[in-house]
Amino acid sequence: MANTRSALKRIRQARRSRVRNLDTRSAIKTMVKKTVQAAEAGDESAGQHFSDTSSLLDKAAKRGIIHKNSANRRKGSLARRLRAAAETE
Repeated sequence: MANTRSALKRIRQARRSRVRNLDTRSAIKTMVKKTVQAAEAGDESAGQHFSDTSSLLDKAAKRGIIHKNSANRRKGSLARRLRAAAETE
């Protein structure tokens, strides 16, 4: 167990941020899944889903929840899927 007050505080902070980070990562996965499903179904809202997902990824990268390159890689992958779905229609 931690010996100092500052160490105890860091433990409390780490617990809170861990829960927050898990929530954000879960939300990212959900948004990516919705975007992919909308793209594959040829839904009109796929572009809006992509925009929302892209924004969420950027915010997570800015807050340090995921790495910046990881966010960019996921956005690029989604964009490719959207283009491929649009071309097949």
